[in-house]
Amino acid sequence: MSERSAERTAVRGPDSPDETATARQPLTERIQAKISHAAVEHRKNAEASPKPVTARRANASKRGPRRARLRLTRIDPWSVMKTAFLLSVALGIVTVVSVFIVWTVLGGAGVWDSINATVQDVLGSEAGGFDVTDYVSTSRVLGFTMLVAVVDVVLLTAIATLSAFLYNMAAALLGGVEVTLAEDH
Repeated sequence: MSERSAERTAVRGPDSPDETATARQPLTERIQAKISHAAVEHRKNAEASPKPVTARRANASKRGPRRARLRLTRIDPWSVMKTAFLLSVALGIVTVVSVFIVWTVLGGAGVWDSINATVQDVLGSEAGGFDVTDYVSTSRVLGFTMLVAVVDVVLLTAIATLSAFLYNMAAALLGGVEVTLAEDH
């Protein structure tokens, strides 16, 4: 044992744990020592008399709400990518379902029959069995909508991830966005 560690042991006394002695103790003894130390601290904290709650509230109302100034200096691109992917998938599903609902309502309202009758009146016999649903059928519209939804998922995910990288570079140069948070009463 060197002189320096002997001095530390002498200064600390027998109750305080020494770094070298702690390393030699078995794991169970070290855990028990930490638990007993935590229990002693807990008892000391419990014995200390805190201010009455009413006094604390009165002081808080005098000084106003607490404020914290935070600076957003980095956004994790991986978490942005995962979140953007899930949100864009949800947006794609909403788009497909809404187009299906609109298309069904238009068909149920007789819009396609009305368009066919209008084309028949305008073109007369030259129309010869024109049917608008041959060109814009439900399956074609939903297929196109699904294709657009898939492209949107890929593009929105890529744009959001790229935006996170660009924000991180700008925040490294300029310090990021500063936000002030206030506590409600």
